Amino acid sequence: MVGGVRGAADLDAWLAPFLEVMGRKTRRSWAPLYLRGLLGPGERKSLQPMATRLGLSGHDQLQHFIASPAWDDGPLWTVLAREADRLVGGSDAFLVVDDTALPKKGELSVGVARQYCGQLGKKANCQSLVSLTLAQDEVPVPVALRLFLPDTWTDKPERCVQAGVPAADMVPRSKGEIALAELDRLRAAGVRFGTVLADAGYGASAAFRQALSERGLLWAVGIPRVQKVYSAAVEVTTPAGRRRRPVPDEEPRPAEEVLAGLSWRRVAWRQGTKGALAARFAATRVRVGDGAIWANNRHLPGDEVWLVGEWRSSGERKYHLSNLDPGTSLRVLASTIKARWVCEQAHQQLKQELGLGHFEGRSWTGLHRHALMTCIGFAYLQHLRLAQQRRASRGKNADPHSRAATFTEPARSTSGHLPSAVRPPRQTHPMPALPTPLPTAHQP
Repeated sequence: MVGGVRGAADLDAWLAPFLEVMGRKTRRSWAPLYLRGLLGPGERKSLQPMATRLGLSGHDQLQHFIASPAWDDGPLWTVLAREADRLVGGSDAFLVVDDTALPKKGELSVGVARQYCGQLGKKANCQSLVSLTLAQDEVPVPVALRLFLPDTWTDKPERCVQAGVPAADMVPRSKGEIALAELDRLRAAGVRFGTVLADAGYGASAAFRQALSERGLLWAVGIPRVQKVYSAAVEVTTPAGRRRRPVPDEEPRPAEEVLAGLSWRRVAWRQGTKGALAARFAATRVRVGDGAIWANNRHLPGDEVWLVGEWRSSGERKYHLSNLDPGTSLRVLASTIKARWVCEQAHQQLKQELGLGHFEGRSWTGLHRHALMTCIGFAYLQHLRLAQQRRASRGKNADPHSRAATFTEPARSTSGHLPSAVRPPRQTHPMPALPTPLPTAHQP
């Protein structure tokens, strides 16, 4: 539960660019009220409890505002993207691609299906939202939440129509395809970031990695341990003969096998509340086996990238690929990979403190608009937090250029100044709890 928000009187002023694109006066009145319901006290942020806390006689008008398909909320997402960029955008920022699940007991809410639910740690009935989060200095701002429709929905158009799914969204799309579409939307809105981060759910897809590279983006993504790679020195030849098909001069090997024999070094990527957060890492240059098939489902070598292994204190090992510059140090590789953690904290606070999963409607429009309003509320609270941190920093004369990550040795030596997109994040403290809630407002 969110406690009292100091400085909440400036909410209407901060919302001005959002309200400008909303059209009708009634919407411009109900949007701040809905946000006050999300930001205010109370553990349940569904329509009826919010209406009661706001002193409304009923929740019908809130329901109409949040679920009506009669108006386009696309401009609001665009304003959110620009406000997020103003808060945390820049060449040092990361764009984190992930997904988050909302458990649901019924089967009528749009997109509900039995699928993996991270919140429960198992397969369960839930909705799955593809999320994109802009983050810098461990301060995240969610900028996209888009529902993934399983084939149990896309195979039944009548079910989609009943839930109000737009025709363009009824076609089967992977989570990676949804993420790329949202990424393109954010770039068109002018959002600035240096590197795209994603877990193995996205990084396992060669098409997803290649699409990022084709867009000229830097990226670091998780992969399964069995991902096949070649050494960076592999050569492809076309032997004489009738077939004349390209053949590599070595066999591809699983990522875990390639890294097993390397030296693993301890890297601390930031200071936590109980000391340095550290693990052992190993890295080498490889060419990924994601080119054309040449034999027995084996793929030709693709682009040269970093293969990075992470060996956690629990004994668990994770594997990653990144197209960061060949001269990048192990310190920067580790810091970049671990920067992804902050989106998990954003998801948790969206759910626990702003009620992302509390929407009880069943429609596509209602779910996405509720998600939008939680993101706008989150961005406003980050605006308050960052303003407070700036005031505190001025008072303490804090050094804004100190670095969080420390290291024992680099993956290879580097010379000169690292480009901003691959610098480790600046030292900051973990994101504190969201500020306390706004006072309730009366019906407009």
